[in-house]
Amino acid sequence: MRLLLVEDDRMIGQSLRLGLKQEGHAVDWVYDVAAAQAALAAEQFDTVLLDLGLPLSADGAASASAGLAVLRTLRGRGDATPVIVLTARDALPDRVAGLDAGADDYLVKPFDLDELLARIRAVARRHAGRADSRLGHAGVWLDLATREVSLHGQPVLLSAREFAVLEALLQRPGAVLTRAQLEDRLYGWGEAVESNAVPVYIHQLRKKLGADYIASMRGVGYFLPKAAPP
Repeated sequence: MRLLLVEDDRMIGQSLRLGLKQEGHAVDWVYDVAAAQAALAAEQFDTVLLDLGLPLSADGAASASAGLAVLRTLRGRGDATPVIVLTARDALPDRVAGLDAGADDYLVKPFDLDELLARIRAVARRHAGRADSRLGHAGVWLDLATREVSLHGQPVLLSAREFAVLEALLQRPGAVLTRAQLEDRLYGWGEAVESNAVPVYIHQLRKKLGADYIASMRGVGYFLPKAAPP
């Protein structure tokens, strides 16, 4: 998944970005309201992780409710991107205000990374209208909770980035994803993007899942054929 982390505490932000990247997520990190609103206006994310106490700009002081302004702006323009509020403010009125402003979930600091990962998966399921953590197509099953992949019941070992590419394709069987769209699922801002990374991961997935499992549309991108490969 491509995540936007909005967190002004550099220690917390660095720790979260590292942990989420190790789980195969592409993480873009901003520190203030202005940067968050600019990112959300220009880019698409699978989930937003939003602190509430944020500075309005890079050189400003933190405001206790500035994160709510980001959330209200997002929802005000009809953007349904899932948002998980991450905050040290655990009073009931604060939780109610965050949820009423449009948050999909509310997690109080300090929290365990495993719980955050589970909540990211849960809001992704609800957003996609799925009942469980598995994605499947043509004999391949990917479990977002256990990060296990199987082909006709047999386990398949994938690297974190192979997993991320397969997850993106399994979310929309039949839809063509461009190389740029797949790169967005693999790399955050500031990370060097290898020019042939996506074709390499596609090649590796075809070796493990079958040469016909992932199809190409020349000059456009990659997709999972709606009909099962022969």
